[in-house]
Amino acid sequence: MDAYEGLAGLYDALMDDVDYDAWSEYYLALIRRLGAAPKTLCDCACGTGSMSVRFAERGLRVTGVDLSEEMLARAQVKARKTGVMAMFVRQDMCELALPRPVDALVCACDGVNYLTDDDRVRAFFERAHAAVKPGGALAFDVSSPYKLEKILGNSFFGEERDDVAYLWSNRFDRASRTVAMDLTFFARTDGDLYRRFSEVHVQKAHEPEHLKEMLLETGFADVQIYGDKTFDPPRADESRVHIAARRE
Repeated sequence: MDAYEGLAGLYDALMDDVDYDAWSEYYLALIRRLGAAPKTLCDCACGTGSMSVRFAERGLRVTGVDLSEEMLARAQVKARKTGVMAMFVRQDMCELALPRPVDALVCACDGVNYLTDDDRVRAFFERAHAAVKPGGALAFDVSSPYKLEKILGNSFFGEERDDVAYLWSNRFDRASRTVAMDLTFFARTDGDLYRRFSEVHVQKAHEPEHLKEMLLETGFADVQIYGDKTFDPPRADESRVHIAARRE
């Protein structure tokens, strides 16, 4: 099964401990630190739209972009239920093509980790550069190399809830700097019946300084690298790193 094809219906329930309000506010703060005052925003790898909806609630005109039709369908439902206007489009972020440039572009929660080689990363940065107005900003995060190798690495995780259980086994490849995550889910369908499905997710351990080099090569400036939701340099054991840059 393709990544997020089955997981889409469980994603919000499994991410119920994420503070999307704080995360979206942090991204807006990152963008403002670069001198941008966004009115329009593109949310790349938007998933089920939790961040998109919060940006829209703050008065921004939002376009959410994702490769998964299943995730986008849930994002559209979420926007309607929340009562906000947001447009959701199925696109590969490395082939991003917006009808008009935006003031800011964000990519939260590992979107860039799913780009598993430099060509894909560079393609995304080039398309992001074309999609952002001069004076606008790009902000994104990555799960750090420390997290992918030392925390996820060759580890096994599992959880059982009332309506869903999962088994999560990882394999870290030092040569490619990637971690393959084998996920098996058991989702309640009716009574005591459960549906079993599996997905494989692959993420790349990107070095922040290398990402900075590629951002500069693709025309961005004033690249800033921070620890998780801070404005301090990332620690050696930081799990998540945030990077922001200005489009000159």
